[in-house]
Amino acid sequence: MKSYDRFVIWLDYLDSERKRSEGRRVPLDSCTRSPTLEELTLACNRLSLEPEAQPGRHPSNTGRQSGYVSVKKTQKEAKQKTLMLIARELSQVRGQRAAMAKKV
Repeated sequence: MKSYDRFVIWLDYLDSERKRSEGRRVPLDSCTRSPTLEELTLACNRLSLEPEAQPGRHPSNTGRQSGYVSVKKTQKEAKQKTLMLIARELSQVRGQRAAMAKKV
């Protein structure tokens, strides 16, 4: 059942390998290459958006497996602004993971 107090954020919205016509919703300079559902969930947790992750396929994506998180709406933020906040945080999550991988 649809929840009107939550946004659905698909991985495809934030993937730099996707075109706008394929479902990307943020500018390329804010995107991450092939984000994972785990990274997206972590980024949303850091922003205190109470994410609920679900694997699945984006409707415009016929081939590969994707996924989404359902996040709590905030009164002051529109979905596009929330997407931009998540995109920035996702980039930081990816950078920190890369730095941790180099240390090990």
